[in-house]
Amino acid sequence: MNVQLREEVVTRLLRDFDFKTNNKDFFQQGRCPSCGKKELYAPAESPWLVRCGRMNKCAAEYHIKELYPELFESWSDRYQPTPKSPSASADAYLRDGRGFDISKIKGWYTQGSYYCTERQIGTATVKFELPNGASWERFIDKPQRFGKMKANFVGKYKGQWWQPPTGIPEDTKEIWLTEGIFDAIALIQSGIPAVSLMSCNNYPNAALDALKKECEKSDRHLPLLVFALDDGPAGESFTRKFVNYARKAGFPATAAQPPKGKVKLDWNELFQRSRLTRKHLDEYLYLGSLLIAKNATEKARLMHQKTQQKEFPFRFDNRLFWFKIDYDRYVKAMNRLGWDADDTKEASEEDIDNALKESSSVVELAACYPEALYYQAHEVTDESWYYFRVSFPHDNAPIKNTFSGGQLSSASEFKKRLMSVAPGAVWTGSSGQLDRLMKQQLYDIKRVQGVDFVGYSREYGIYILGDLAVKDGVTKPLNDEDFFDFGKLNIKTLNKSVSLNVNPDLKELNPEWEQNLYTAFKENGLISLAFWFGSLYAEQVRAFDKTYPFLELIGEPGSGKSTLIEFMWRLCGRPDEEGFDPVKSTAAARARRLSQVANLPVVLIEGDRGDAKDMKQRSFDWDELKTAYNGRSPRSRGVKNAGNETYEPPFRGTIVISQNAEVQASQAVLERIIHIKTDRKGHNADTRQAARALETMPIEQVSGFILKCALAEKRVIELYKEKLPHYEARLAENDDLKTHRIIKNHAQIMAMLDCLALVTGFKGSQIEAAKEKLVELALQRQQAISADHPMVQQFWDVFDYLEEKFEWPVVNHSKDDGLIAVNLNHMEEEAGEFRQKLPPLPDLKKHLKACKSRKFLDVKTVRSAVNDHLNKGSGVVGPRKPASVKCWVFERER
Repeated sequence: MNVQLREEVVTRLLRDFDFKTNNKDFFQQGRCPSCGKKELYAPAESPWLVRCGRMNKCAAEYHIKELYPELFESWSDRYQPTPKSPSASADAYLRDGRGFDISKIKGWYTQGSYYCTERQIGTATVKFELPNGASWERFIDKPQRFGKMKANFVGKYKGQWWQPPTGIPEDTKEIWLTEGIFDAIALIQSGIPAVSLMSCNNYPNAALDALKKECEKSDRHLPLLVFALDDGPAGESFTRKFVNYARKAGFPATAAQPPKGKVKLDWNELFQRSRLTRKHLDEYLYLGSLLIAKNATEKARLMHQKTQQKEFPFRFDNRLFWFKIDYDRYVKAMNRLGWDADDTKEASEEDIDNALKESSSVVELAACYPEALYYQAHEVTDESWYYFRVSFPHDNAPIKNTFSGGQLSSASEFKKRLMSVAPGAVWTGSSGQLDRLMKQQLYDIKRVQGVDFVGYSREYGIYILGDLAVKDGVTKPLNDEDFFDFGKLNIKTLNKSVSLNVNPDLKELNPEWEQNLYTAFKENGLISLAFWFGSLYAEQVRAFDKTYPFLELIGEPGSGKSTLIEFMWRLCGRPDEEGFDPVKSTAAARARRLSQVANLPVVLIEGDRGDAKDMKQRSFDWDELKTAYNGRSPRSRGVKNAGNETYEPPFRGTIVISQNAEVQASQAVLERIIHIKTDRKGHNADTRQAARALETMPIEQVSGFILKCALAEKRVIELYKEKLPHYEARLAENDDLKTHRIIKNHAQIMAMLDCLALVTGFKGSQIEAAKEKLVELALQRQQAISADHPMVQQFWDVFDYLEEKFEWPVVNHSKDDGLIAVNLNHMEEEAGEFRQKLPPLPDLKKHLKACKSRKFLDVKTVRSAVNDHLNKGSGVVGPRKPASVKCWVFERER
């Protein structure tokens, strides 16, 4: 191991795993990240591999490239070429990144370079010459920047193979044919002649013809061809085809397969783990022979001869079979063939095969193959599932779905579940056979972390955006097993309610939407976009800022609220979405809605309406949302188990409110809101055309916005932290702004406007105009919370009308000129008599105590001035009015 690289690796290992260093040959007693025990060890001199010593219970193994990929990304920066060493970067890559002895392959490669004009990025390469003047080069500087393209071909190589410049030894008896050049070199440095086909679908007919002629010319036997393509459906399919092609061409041919496991390894990776010894290669050849078996019976016999198991399940042609042997019948068959248990010489393969035919049976259990891929769980609710892939022998695509532990424990339950998730799949096996199959598949099964929302996971630092995920600036698609593989982190979302369709190709992102948005909505549109943009970082913002504001969009019908919100959703890859009506939802449904997304808005529409009957059944109070401001749980529910656990998922998104009328809520809620009012005053032909363009723009041309934002996460958060204090100080200087919460909310969006420039092309003048508009909005919000609630204002308007109607007291029972005492039921009665409308008393009582114009003092019994006047008056009919009345008491305006 390179000295510089070793120093960096050792520093990290000691820091991350707490190794003991008192043994000069090994680092010992490190904490295993898999089982948590202090059994991890690594060679001190060349710590390429870190292993857990609990061989029977864990046996975890980690290559340094898996643990610290950042050390193996940019070779040109770490090892710069010099005139004396022009291939320094390539040498380091092959030595430290691929584990090769480069002294044995000098002259096989050169250091090249590649520049992508579309992405405008370049990289150093390791370049190999191919037949017919073609070449292949591997990118070695952060190849993930080029997407799926990690190498470049120049020229045509069809029908040919790459072989070492030194050629294939004349006396070789077998040649291994791999996909990649590095796989071939790994085998060569393990003492095995090998060539590279360059791709799994390139059959080397021209190269084999040339080899055949050479062998005929020198009167040599044709070497055995071992097709050692990569693991996976494509590699397996072409392995079978190529073995048949080679045999038809006269070559002896077989196959080899890398072992299957939780981590997929190619031949080079097996080489780096010292797993290309003769013993290992025999195992890989056995796996290859299973792959190319002609029928289920042949495969079963190969497996029996290897394992000596009496019965077992196995897969062939995407069907599930069961093998069983009767040893008594086997012994009798061997005896008939002339063999006895006391014979010292081995029986011939032909006799063994014949005896097996007589004594064994192969039965089909299902005309499909159910394969357990991994285990996924929701730890809080104690729910878990096994994720299966059911493959078919016909052309229909495999089906993937979950099975519970109960469904895997009973043959009848398994049969029901299999038939419900996989059309036409019928299980005919017994519970014992199912147990054997599950024991085989579920032991040490891969585990995938599940989250029950879509968006950003603060715990794992990853954006999950539909079929894409972004972590630390790296984008990865959903893999074939429906989870995201980021090295040590395997993760997926369990949520199926929210679907995002994000275009991964940022070249298709059409910037015309920016001008259309500003033309249609001016500063209101830009502020809304900044809020939505900030929502994509809400979890990161709350991590150090504690809060993120609400956005309220109100205005008359037809003013563009729905168009604006629907387009914002399209920027996030969610078409045909606006929001949900909280009035029509139960409390449980609202809580679930609030928990479905992270770093995405939850839009509440039309929360200002609802008939009285419905409101009684499903009352919605804006105060339910107060805890969402700080990212706390909106609702708690019990977990269905024997304990006393509760499930309180935090709120990870942001709140957007869209309706025609203003939110009527407590001051605490109103302070949390950034309020934007839309109207139709500025509408004209240009705005209508721009709005129409937003509505018709294909989602493929705008959904890349959220991906671009996720990739810019680090830069955005750094700039936001830098800008926020400046805008808080700027707003605090305004004497008319007195509420810290209002100042902070509007300052956050002003800072986000600056950050928006990192991912969009809005003009500086447009950004500044939006900031000035935010200052106005902050002042308007301050004024709004300083006024009484509209219900309270309506109450005092009716009170003043009734009191001013006569010279004597009508509803004010207080005899103290400095106080007002009102019996609410009496006032409702008087208001009705004079056709004045009061708000519903239950709603009114919620807000009266927060009255600002006339300070609330208490609810108490007072001597009634109203009743005293009535009792003293002439013509009083019936009983006298009570002298004392229970009233709400307020301090009169000064």
